[in-house]
Amino acid sequence: MNPVAAQPSISDPEAIAANLEDRTAEQAIEWMFETFGESHYIACSFQKTSSVTAHLASKVNPQARFFYLDTDVLFPETYETRDRLAASMGVEFDRFHNLTLEEQAAKHGDELWNRDPDACCGLRKVEPMRRALSSVDCWLAGVRRADSASRAKTPKFGWDKRFELWKLNPLADWSERDVWNYIHEHDLPYNPLHDHGYPSIGCTHCTKPVGEGGSPRDGRWAGLEKSECGIN
Repeated sequence: MNPVAAQPSISDPEAIAANLEDRTAEQAIEWMFETFGESHYIACSFQKTSSVTAHLASKVNPQARFFYLDTDVLFPETYETRDRLAASMGVEFDRFHNLTLEEQAAKHGDELWNRDPDACCGLRKVEPMRRALSSVDCWLAGVRRADSASRAKTPKFGWDKRFELWKLNPLADWSERDVWNYIHEHDLPYNPLHDHGYPSIGCTHCTKPVGEGGSPRDGRWAGLEKSECGIN
């Protein structure tokens, strides 16, 4: 699928990204709704940035569409955060899921996350992500440049080659302080694991707390040459 053919109104994505650089996150989200209408999907991992993007998007558009990837091994606190956000904002989070842990073990052996974490992420996150995004033209993520060196040049808008659609990163230029200030200012529910040394939260088997001074992504796949699950 060619990006220009998929969305004819996007003729110069770099110019749009540059223009969005000077806009607030709320204005960037407004632009997404104006440009793509219902053909959008907002990803939520129920980390701190999800609290922000869910609040911003639902405030701008009560019909905003949200989804999450249920790997079956999310923390109990993550599921609780999902429910608290849904109740407080009056939104629904569509669930996308792949094979069960038992089915995965039968096909690929026990504890695939320990032997081949890339394959595990591919099965439990990338494949359901492809299904989630298969019928929309743009998706929104909470990726920030401050998250890690690999995300330092994240544009606010661009073509996602992996999933072949447009992607909006309205919080790309937000700092850690910006995120927490927004959460506290609006008294938003957030994942309590952030208060216990988890700056970045994924699956139970592959996420550890980070010591003082550590990088936000150090707790993800600790000890491995891996810092991304393959969806960002």
